[in-house]
Amino acid sequence: MQQPTLNPKAVKQFALFELGFRTFFFLASVFSIILTSLWMASTYGWTLPVSTVTPIAWHGHEMIFGYSTAIIAGFLLTAVRNWTGVQTITGLPLAVLGLIWLCARTLPLANSDLLFQWAIGFDLLFLVGLVFAVLHPIVKVKQWRQLLIVSLLVLLLATDILYYLGVFRYVDLGISWGLYSAVYLIMAVIFILSRRVMPFFIERGVGYQVQLKNWTFIDASTPLFLLALCIVDVFLKMSLLTVLFSTVLAVLHSLRLWGWHTAGVWKKPLLWVLFLGYSFFILGFILKALNYYALYPTSLPLHAYTYGGIGLMTLGMISRISLGHTGRNINEPPKAVKWVFLLLFLGAITRVVMPIFIPQFYQHLIGLAQASWILAFSLFLINYLMIFIKPRVDGQPG
Repeated sequence: MQQPTLNPKAVKQFALFELGFRTFFFLASVFSIILTSLWMASTYGWTLPVSTVTPIAWHGHEMIFGYSTAIIAGFLLTAVRNWTGVQTITGLPLAVLGLIWLCARTLPLANSDLLFQWAIGFDLLFLVGLVFAVLHPIVKVKQWRQLLIVSLLVLLLATDILYYLGVFRYVDLGISWGLYSAVYLIMAVIFILSRRVMPFFIERGVGYQVQLKNWTFIDASTPLFLLALCIVDVFLKMSLLTVLFSTVLAVLHSLRLWGWHTAGVWKKPLLWVLFLGYSFFILGFILKALNYYALYPTSLPLHAYTYGGIGLMTLGMISRISLGHTGRNINEPPKAVKWVFLLLFLGAITRVVMPIFIPQFYQHLIGLAQASWILAFSLFLINYLMIFIKPRVDGQPG
């Protein structure tokens, strides 16, 4: 079918600030390449230009409150418009929110205590601005059931504050508490959004009629068990309960993923990448439970959650969303996307699984995983940069 001709008077030719996914998926992708490159260089002896916090605290904070929150911002500023029918911020307000996020990411790299304090202000201001940008359409149409998502954003803000209280030694374990609880919050957001969109994507993406299975008890219980795991793992350090809740979550999420499985998923890169990403969350729960026996490096469950789960899920989501919301055919993604996903999947395997079997090469495996992330997101940007910048192909605004 021939695409309609664009009307240059009706549609802006530079569309980066026409909808939230464009701005924040672009910023998150570029930043993740820069961040991972700096982190990779530091592991091989280069000194990071950040002295206010330890390198590992900076790395953890920026992957969580930099990359991950930008992806969440892009998703919600796009999805909330669809849920409510109310336009979310575009144009100058969206550009300003993106600039605030960017200042929070770049100022710490100046290696200045004063600019680091400014970065904190921008970092917290971004999250406050995002909360209000998402909340306004929801309140306007009184879709109170969406307030759960808003509450999770508020909790993310609280964990960011907790992190900074740790940085300035007002809370002894603030850095650890802030970062690890934020990971669980981001997982909660991803699980909630996945429950809403993954069955929809699968049923309409496999090319044949399929009825997927969902269970009310899984929908109701998994957030509660995740909350319980966060409390006993991060704050109380109760090993046996951590094993118990991790095991329960592994079983429940495995059952959910089994209910969503159909053979056609493995023929569509935009679907199998989501399955692989979700599977890494399950692997993370399993590894968290087995951590009790100290069989492998203790960081593996965390990176199963972050590199494998968050990395693959977010990259898969933004690849599909960016096509659908620019009027492109989601069944005909760029041919390179399967290689993008495979690169990131191999990086996740290298970072999470291989150290179990060849721990003597742990540092080299970390380097290979970092390189895989950089290559995957670089290839993604090569194929999606113009999609973010150019207007919709169907002539519609957005």
